[in-house]
Amino acid sequence: MVPEHNQPLNPRRFKKEHMKRSAINLKEKLAKFSEHWSPKIIAQMNDYHFKLVKFQGDFVWHRHDDTDETFIVLEGEMSINFRDGKVDLKAGEMFIVPKRVEHKPLAKDECKIMLVEPAGTVNTGNAQSDLTAEDDVWI
Repeated sequence: MVPEHNQPLNPRRFKKEHMKRSAINLKEKLAKFSEHWSPKIIAQMNDYHFKLVKFQGDFVWHRHDDTDETFIVLEGEMSINFRDGKVDLKAGEMFIVPKRVEHKPLAKDECKIMLVEPAGTVNTGNAQSDLTAEDDVWI
């Protein structure tokens, strides 16, 4: 394929445009990993990643200075603590944490979540932690 207008060929765009069209099965993707607090990328739309993650227990207090963060609960229940309160979420609900707002997700029992956030967003935001996950892991 020759790039139009002498633009360099972006390998990701080439792959995206020529990939087989098929649905992404969230249950199949969730079955591919068991670790908690380690987001896995399943799709990209423009500059945003769709990530699946399993939560259980407490995460770390953190904030994302440059982006909002969307939590969509697929299975289970979770809470997002803020310094001045909390939001409880269950399957079928979502919440958007505004950028620069310190928060701490937690789930008593395992909870399965989809995150929507800009590519390159680190799960622990401004906080360095043992729970900081490797970025750019696709399943």
